[in-house]
Amino acid sequence: MASVCTLAWVHGMVQGVGFRYSTQHEAQKLGLTGYARNMDDGSVEVLACGEAEQVEQLVDWLKAGGPRSARVDKVLTEPHQPDREWTNFGIRY
Repeated sequence: MASVCTLAWVHGMVQGVGFRYSTQHEAQKLGLTGYARNMDDGSVEVLACGEAEQVEQLVDWLKAGGPRSARVDKVLTEPHQPDREWTNFGIRY
């Protein structure tokens, strides 16, 4: 199975509602590596690397709205070639 990476930007009410932590939990359940971090424009950036099917499952979870406390308006994604190897799924600041 090929490993892929996808960068996603999640827009809506996604900061201050535990979004990064819920995303980290979901990504770890799926066996993914990468990170979630808050952006200055109020969005959350998510880098997910792993098996294509699991990455797609995380993107679907993000599009479905993430945690109940969040409100997702849109999710933009693009394939990504990371400049380093991720060993876990972390929260970046």
